[in-house]
Amino acid sequence: MPLLKRAFAEFIGTFWLVFGGCGSAVLAAAFPGLGIGFVGVSLAFGLTVLTMAFAIGHVSGCHLNPAVSVGLVVGKRFQISELPAYVVAQVLGGIAGSGVLYTIAMGKAGFDLGGFAANGYGLHSPGGYSLAACLTAEVVLTFMFLMIILGATDTRAPKGFAPIAIGLGLTLIHLIGIPVTNLSVNPARSTAPAIFVGGWALQQLWLFWVAPIVGAAIAGVVYSVFATEPEPSVREKMAA
Repeated sequence: MPLLKRAFAEFIGTFWLVFGGCGSAVLAAAFPGLGIGFVGVSLAFGLTVLTMAFAIGHVSGCHLNPAVSVGLVVGKRFQISELPAYVVAQVLGGIAGSGVLYTIAMGKAGFDLGGFAANGYGLHSPGGYSLAACLTAEVVLTFMFLMIILGATDTRAPKGFAPIAIGLGLTLIHLIGIPVTNLSVNPARSTAPAIFVGGWALQQLWLFWVAPIVGAAIAGVVYSVFATEPEPSVREKMAA
């Protein structure tokens, strides 16, 4: 599959992740009397990854996340030469998802942009958590997410269940992390709403690039301890 086509699949997948996950937070979480709350938003993010893993996993590997791509490079499951194309596609897909969400949300009279599901720390953390706490949460939760991805796509893992494990893993991570940072573990997901919010969201965006990439890279190194032989790429594994 040519790199351009795989990058386009990543664009579509990341569009769906941001539109579905952030859309559930912006449009449905606080709906009077029927809001889906933290649990609903967590499920929404998990379902976007699960559905896209089945839809495009065999095309691009369904990274949908620059940190995931970096972690797979470190874990020797993805070529570093293809990393820039994937990251650009993921960021642009996320921005497109936020753009469509913004257009829909603004169609309601009196809509207040507010945080627009952006990630933040300190005063902009949902629970008022400090910079150190938010940094720790993002590194650890991204680390665990990559461990799930690397393990679920290992050739020794049960066949055909990787999308389910990864989707449910992301759901669990959101249940833990939404009160802390609104949960990122994904620089593309963080960049997309921050562009529309501006101000504080852009000023704090650095954390949501640095922490997920650090956590993912550590996971790529740690999981190699369990490797017994070279693994195929995640895309090849998804297509098997």
